Amino acid sequence: MAHDSLTAEIASGHPLVALSPHLDDGVLSCGALLLRARLRAPVTVVSFFTEAAPPPYTLSGRQYLRQTRASDAEALYASRRDEDRAVMTELGAAWRHFGLVDGLFRRKDGRAPRSGGLAGRLPEIDHVYPTYRLHLSRGRVSRHDAGTVRAVADAIAALLPSGRGLVLAPLGVGGHADHVLVRTAAELSGRRVAYYSDFPYNLRSGPDASFTGRHAFTACAWEDGLAEKRELIRGYRTQADALFPQGSIPLVPEVFLLPASVPAAPTPPRGGGP
Repeated sequence: MAHDSLTAEIASGHPLVALSPHLDDGVLSCGALLLRARLRAPVTVVSFFTEAAPPPYTLSGRQYLRQTRASDAEALYASRRDEDRAVMTELGAAWRHFGLVDGLFRRKDGRAPRSGGLAGRLPEIDHVYPTYRLHLSRGRVSRHDAGTVRAVADAIAALLPSGRGLVLAPLGVGGHADHVLVRTAAELSGRRVAYYSDFPYNLRSGPDASFTGRHAFTACAWEDGLAEKRELIRGYRTQADALFPQGSIPLVPEVFLLPASVPAAPTPPRGGGP
């Protein structure tokens, strides 16, 4: 797959906005492209789910904290935001942290943490995604996140108010609900969107055929700058060991699906799951 289409997009000089569900996804999946694009066009990386929440944590939340050698989720996410700011400075891109709570810690209807009663003993009942395996990674956006989808879609539309430029959104490979939510919001935004294959999840999973099958996409691969991107990834110190437990970050070409034209905005999904 040639990357001529992507090269033309960069050469146009129009703004490029990369949507990063979490504080590393944009660089993990698009970092090599962004390194080259920022030399020719304004580049902004917008991270949406950049906050945690106080305990009690779900079992899945506690397991994630153990993987990252952290005990306090809010302190961990403060460190993650610091890491991202440093990486964005090295990348030479503008950045924004949108301030939504990560799916692992997101509670229904903005509920306050409850330390007593059943919710204190079983915090899963208050969470939008009670478990990682059965809920957060199943490729579905919960009905409790309908308002979040609309808020993210409005934010994306405001990032490119003229409609010029290109949005890079996650393809949702791996099925993480936060990634699928941002993909859905990007589709609803009415902006011109290209979708990136989510790394490193694409090492073991394929794209959602129900999504790709209803679009006319041109697939492009990007390989320039992968070694430099690997150094940027290492800047996310709290995440790198958990993502790459063998210690080696593979140099995998970035894959993008480019639209033939701006698609009509779809009907907002009702959502699935809990």
